[in-house]
Amino acid sequence: MESKAVQSASRFDFLKWLVVFVLIAIGVVGNQYFSAESLLYRVLALVGLAIVAALVALQTDRGRRFATLLKEARVEIRKVVWPTRPELVQTTAIVVVFVLVVALLLWGMDSLISLLVAGFIG
Repeated sequence: MESKAVQSASRFDFLKWLVVFVLIAIGVVGNQYFSAESLLYRVLALVGLAIVAALVALQTDRGRRFATLLKEARVEIRKVVWPTRPELVQTTAIVVVFVLVVALLLWGMDSLISLLVAGFIG
């Protein structure tokens, strides 16, 4: 019984995704067709079409899973401990100094190897 329900949902999901792609195509073609019109009207139309397409996409199984993923990602981002400004400045300074030291070492090694090869080749 459950597999039939999943199959019918998948069939309708395909139609919903088809509607989403048609809405996107209408937006692209309409934006080109009405290129002489005001940019404000075209942007408003595209935003409206994008909202409708997103609402249709959220009615599908993948759309619901994507919405759940976004909600869970938001919860995880709230758990992140962000560095304070002094920590950020200190870490950035350490990285910049380290990069400069490594760059100088690589430059020195490159110069030394170039001199050795030039002396060997003559």
